[in-house]
Amino acid sequence: MLDDVKNQFSDKAAKAIAAYQEELKKVRTGRASTAVFDKVMVDYYGTPTPINQVAQISVPEARLITISPWEKNMLAPIEKAILKAELGFNPNNDGSIIRITIAPLTQETRVELAKSAKQIAEQAKVAIRNLRRDANEQLKKLLKDHEIAEDQEKKGLDDVQKLTDKFIDEITKIFEKKEKEILEF
Repeated sequence: MLDDVKNQFSDKAAKAIAAYQEELKKVRTGRASTAVFDKVMVDYYGTPTPINQVAQISVPEARLITISPWEKNMLAPIEKAILKAELGFNPNNDGSIIRITIAPLTQETRVELAKSAKQIAEQAKVAIRNLRRDANEQLKKLLKDHEIAEDQEKKGLDDVQKLTDKFIDEITKIFEKKEKEILEF
């Protein structure tokens, strides 16, 4: 039972960290990245379809993204989807390919993006702490229901705290890497 609580906590925390990493992908850095288009959906013959399933997205230069649709008639829907996603990009359609130039970020913008990334990191840490609270409540309930002994509860609480510290440290490292990416020129 003790292991079940710890495993559930670890699974949920891993999912929270994965969600955090997905959220961080949305935070722009000064470099071109295809990851910003992961959630962009294109109207493909009436069906919302991820952009990477109707076109090839590549980064030929540090500040340029090119989108080559598999079908020429998809240029306009792709362009429309990018504008609708409000990513801050202005797609340039030349009739066969869409080019997106990534404007260099000002220092002020970089600082704002770093603050935004820090807020996302704090939200992820809060999510981990909430999961810890839930796991601790489960352990206390198991003790109250006489399913585990007091020493098992104490060991479980300690283990959950160690896991919490590990996950929060992981979030901090991910944030520091992203912050460095954002603030570098």
